[in-house]
Amino acid sequence: MSLAELTMLSLKEKLQIMEAIWLDLRQHVETLDIPSDHLRILEERSARVAEGSSILLDWDEVKHSIGKA
Repeated sequence: MSLAELTMLSLKEKLQIMEAIWLDLRQHVETLDIPSDHLRILEERSARVAEGSSILLDWDEVKHSIGKA
């Protein structure tokens, strides 16, 4: 599918394609090489959550709060 064809799709069709792509990518995530800088950031954030200096936020709550502050 070309970019021109993609731009002609409805929003619903585009979202369905995005969801299919994300589902496919999730199956291959274990084979990706994660840059060491990214791993370090994730480890630092996990440590902050473990020690209680940071909290994890639920994505659905965050998504619905955007623009309301």
